Amino acid sequence: MVNKTTKFHIFSENIYESWDVNERKFINIAKKILKYYLSKTDVYNASCLAGLDYDTISFDFLYCDSIKTHEINRAYRNKDYPADIITFAIFADSEEKFIFDGEINLGEVIIALDKVIEEAEKKQCTREDELAFLISHGILHLLGFDHQTEEDYNFVVGLQREALDAIK
Repeated sequence: MVNKTTKFHIFSENIYESWDVNERKFINIAKKILKYYLSKTDVYNASCLAGLDYDTISFDFLYCDSIKTHEINRAYRNKDYPADIITFAIFADSEEKFIFDGEINLGEVIIALDKVIEEAEKKQCTREDELAFLISHGILHLLGFDHQTEEDYNFVVGLQREALDAIK
């Protein structure tokens, strides 16, 4: 569980020139979302962090375009299409749970901002709301949650909506 002394190191880089994302704002949103997820006992117990001793959680965001996510999908996932989000959950997906000096590096979330803008227009919401939705989704993947079944998908999306409502 997260306690008052747990530290969060969230890094972000934006290489998409058409949207100057307020990275500090979205890092703070990510921290709030992560704290919310880990405050829920059932979510924490089902996460890759359950029962481990750590004092710092870190992960990265890369904001790019769908050309970049297409390249990454082809190179690392053998999928030939652009994605709105790609998550490399290096801690959750590892057999060895490597904790160095009390720090867990969960991995990286890559988000195609052109896809965020496109989806926001379809949903008729702000692009900031859609970006927060994808950030919440990526964090769940980093924690080891997946959505291979409809039931898992509904759980993940429901949890995302719950978290976003809770941090407003």
